[in-house]
Amino acid sequence: MSAPAPARPRLRLRVTAAAESHLRAGHPWVYESSVREQNREGEAGELAVVYDRRDRFLAIGLYDPHSPLRLRVLHAGSPVTVDDNWWNARLDTAFLRREPLFGPVGAVGDTDGYRLINGESDGWPGLVIDRYAQVLVIKLYTAAWFEHLSRVLELLAVRCPGFATVLRLSRNIQERAREAGLSDGQLLTGDLAVNPVIFHESGIAFEADVIRGQKTGFFLDQRENRRRVQDLSRGRRVLNAFSFSGGFSLYAARGGAPEVVSLDISAHALHSAGRNFALNPALVTRHETVQADVFEWLTHTERTFDLVILDPPSLARREAERAGAIRAYGRLSADGIRRLAPGGILVSASCSAHVSAEEFWTAVREVAGRSGRKWKELRTTRHAPDHHASFAEAEYLKAIYIQFD
Repeated sequence: MSAPAPARPRLRLRVTAAAESHLRAGHPWVYESSVREQNREGEAGELAVVYDRRDRFLAIGLYDPHSPLRLRVLHAGSPVTVDDNWWNARLDTAFLRREPLFGPVGAVGDTDGYRLINGESDGWPGLVIDRYAQVLVIKLYTAAWFEHLSRVLELLAVRCPGFATVLRLSRNIQERAREAGLSDGQLLTGDLAVNPVIFHESGIAFEADVIRGQKTGFFLDQRENRRRVQDLSRGRRVLNAFSFSGGFSLYAARGGAPEVVSLDISAHALHSAGRNFALNPALVTRHETVQADVFEWLTHTERTFDLVILDPPSLARREAERAGAIRAYGRLSADGIRRLAPGGILVSASCSAHVSAEEFWTAVREVAGRSGRKWKELRTTRHAPDHHASFAEAEYLKAIYIQFD
């Protein structure tokens, strides 16, 4: 009988001095270019330990040889044992963070659509979990999680009994997922009786296409801004530009807007907005859908509104697009201001991580100043509490509210 193969030594990394400093400061990523040596080749999903120049433990994380983000940090500081107890405690911490906001998972409340785990900011780097009623959607951004997926499902089964679980995958890892027998939109556990899934946010019913929809099926991150729009909508004619499935439109209707226009280039998105209104027959307003390019429509229309919401998709998907995106946000906001009646309010939002909040707010303020109208800044906003950001690269969402005479 042949002897068993010896256990491989723990994957050990040493990184540049700059990367050491970043890790000590709490940054959760080690880039490929920052790795200056390692004791052997590593596989996706391995636990790798980073040691500093004095051979002291610095961090442990999930290794991915196929990604420019070579290591996603699980823990930094003093040494830990990443075992079942550790994973349980890490998940409990994320869940308990949401309880003051939404109650225990499975509780009956007016909001059963929210983020349970927000990736790195909850200590689960490259993994997001959203809840829609009795369905959990796991979104993975690195192949390093494939090896640990069964453990994640076991942990969720204990805390969310009876929930179905759906897997969503970022585009860049879908080929490797197929090699592992996984696919985007795959039902992992439970029974998904219908899709789209109907969930509730602040008591309003929405549909979420958890199999094929954008993100995990809905834009949960704008919940707090939708609530603010509701508070501003009474008696106002509202334009919801880049409306997608009508989230802001339904909140505006519940806030008392007599007229709401949902504007989007996608017929599919506008049909979803119509279905969401049908789910909420008590919301009485004149709802009009307009299929058009928002930039062109705002430039040529002569219609005016009392509240204009601009919530475009990311206009800078890479750093090289940042300057152009800032100009585009300025142009878009200027066009929105021209469509505002006296006393009207502009709500302009950005989800471009490569454009900072100050850069975005400055762009909007500058076009407000050039509008020739008196204006008053009402507020600026950032991330919703279930989408909190713990490091700079995770900060993407920002909005500004301005009222014009």
